[in-house]
Amino acid sequence: MSENENGGRKDLRMPDDDEVFAVVTDMLGANRVQVRCADGQERTARIPGRMQKRIWIREDDVVLVEPWDWQDEKADISWRYEKSEADQLRREGHIE
Repeated sequence: MSENENGGRKDLRMPDDDEVFAVVTDMLGANRVQVRCADGQERTARIPGRMQKRIWIREDDVVLVEPWDWQDEKADISWRYEKSEADQLRREGHIE
């Protein structure tokens, strides 16, 4: 099924049990960013090595983060959504 057949909707990667939606609020340098998570927490998120050179992350990007279970104010970024995908998530009410 192509994008046009179902009204422009794409099947997007949704968060697993241990992941939450987040918006990048600040670039901290040294492969770290400040994110505002959907659960209301501000966290320092780490960009993993597998994403550093392949995926560019900028302020206001919508990402999936995996909060650390031993240190709740930190997280790892596991996915970045394209702008069109982020718009679709907002339209469908997954993120504000």
